[in-house]
Amino acid sequence: MKFHLDKGVLVDAVSWATRTLPVRPAMPILQGVRIIADASGELQLSTFDYEVSAQITTAAEVDTPGDVLVQGRMLSEIVRALPNRDVSVALEGTKLRVTCGNSRFQLATLPVEEYPQLPAMPPVLGSVAADVFASAIAQVTVAASKDDTLPLLTGVRMEIEGEKMTLMATDRYRLGMRELTWNPANPSVSTSALVRSRTLSEVARSLTGGGSVEIALEEGSSHQLIGFESGGRRTTSTLVDGDYPPVRRLFPDSVPVTAVVATQPLIEAVKRVSLVAERNTPVRLSFSEGQVALEAGAGDDAQASEVLEAQLEGDEIVVGYNSGFLLDGLGAVGTDFVKLAFTDSVKPSVLTGQDCLEGSADSSYRYLLMPMRI
Repeated sequence: MKFHLDKGVLVDAVSWATRTLPVRPAMPILQGVRIIADASGELQLSTFDYEVSAQITTAAEVDTPGDVLVQGRMLSEIVRALPNRDVSVALEGTKLRVTCGNSRFQLATLPVEEYPQLPAMPPVLGSVAADVFASAIAQVTVAASKDDTLPLLTGVRMEIEGEKMTLMATDRYRLGMRELTWNPANPSVSTSALVRSRTLSEVARSLTGGGSVEIALEEGSSHQLIGFESGGRRTTSTLVDGDYPPVRRLFPDSVPVTAVVATQPLIEAVKRVSLVAERNTPVRLSFSEGQVALEAGAGDDAQASEVLEAQLEGDEIVVGYNSGFLLDGLGAVGTDFVKLAFTDSVKPSVLTGQDCLEGSADSSYRYLLMPMRI
């Protein structure tokens, strides 16, 4: 096997293919990245750990076609360190030689015949604009649990009803839900899947260009695998088992109190005030006519306060939040103003975005946050 290509193209392909490699794989062979050079000038790099597979295809000048398996993280580090020149890669016996300018590396190969076959993509269920999908994933995954002892809550529930797709995630303390329009292959499709949050985040990071992403999933309830493909990059992932909790009912039916605040000033104020907040103590927000007062700290400890303009409808209210969870929600709304809706000071609050002070809230994204007791 022998091929040549631009260093930047190789770095991009290797980095993307190896991004999901396990830190502690079940078998050493799963640390590998498989490289297939085709006589047609196509270079394919892939990784697989029996849960998530990644495959990227790019063009290269192929002198000799072939197939090789090498240690993925080492290859990634090497290609990133190469000078900005064209790279030549050649298989010589049991070594893979990488040459770029005056730099030369030799990597030991792994037994490619022992490497597992990548799973086939399920049928394509439809497509969605890549930028819209990436934005929706980012908004929802902030609320997914990082606790692997609760695998069900580390997933993002994806519900599809015709042209409407809903993504939702919760860690029991907050809930992010985003609704968007997509292009189903079957307009009457109705299905759902629980996808690992980590996998979706990786998919979102790979959708840097425009265009669309194809989503592949078996219709019905027996599916075990989901796939995403865009711009020559393909990812598959096994799904999370279990019945997701009925989180939609957590959203209140009515909210007697609402407040609208400029988003970025509120983010900056929360960051400043929370500097004196002890671990697991809330940042307090006191809403009154025309303003919101932020406070943290109490008694003999360090204290901080700040006042911002706010438009309040309903009675005055004081609520306390985990500052990190509040900042996640404020950062996810993605609009100039945020609307906070309250039932009372101890029941969940709902954050939505709106473009201007007097405008209407965009309910396509909702971030529900449990207050902390003050």
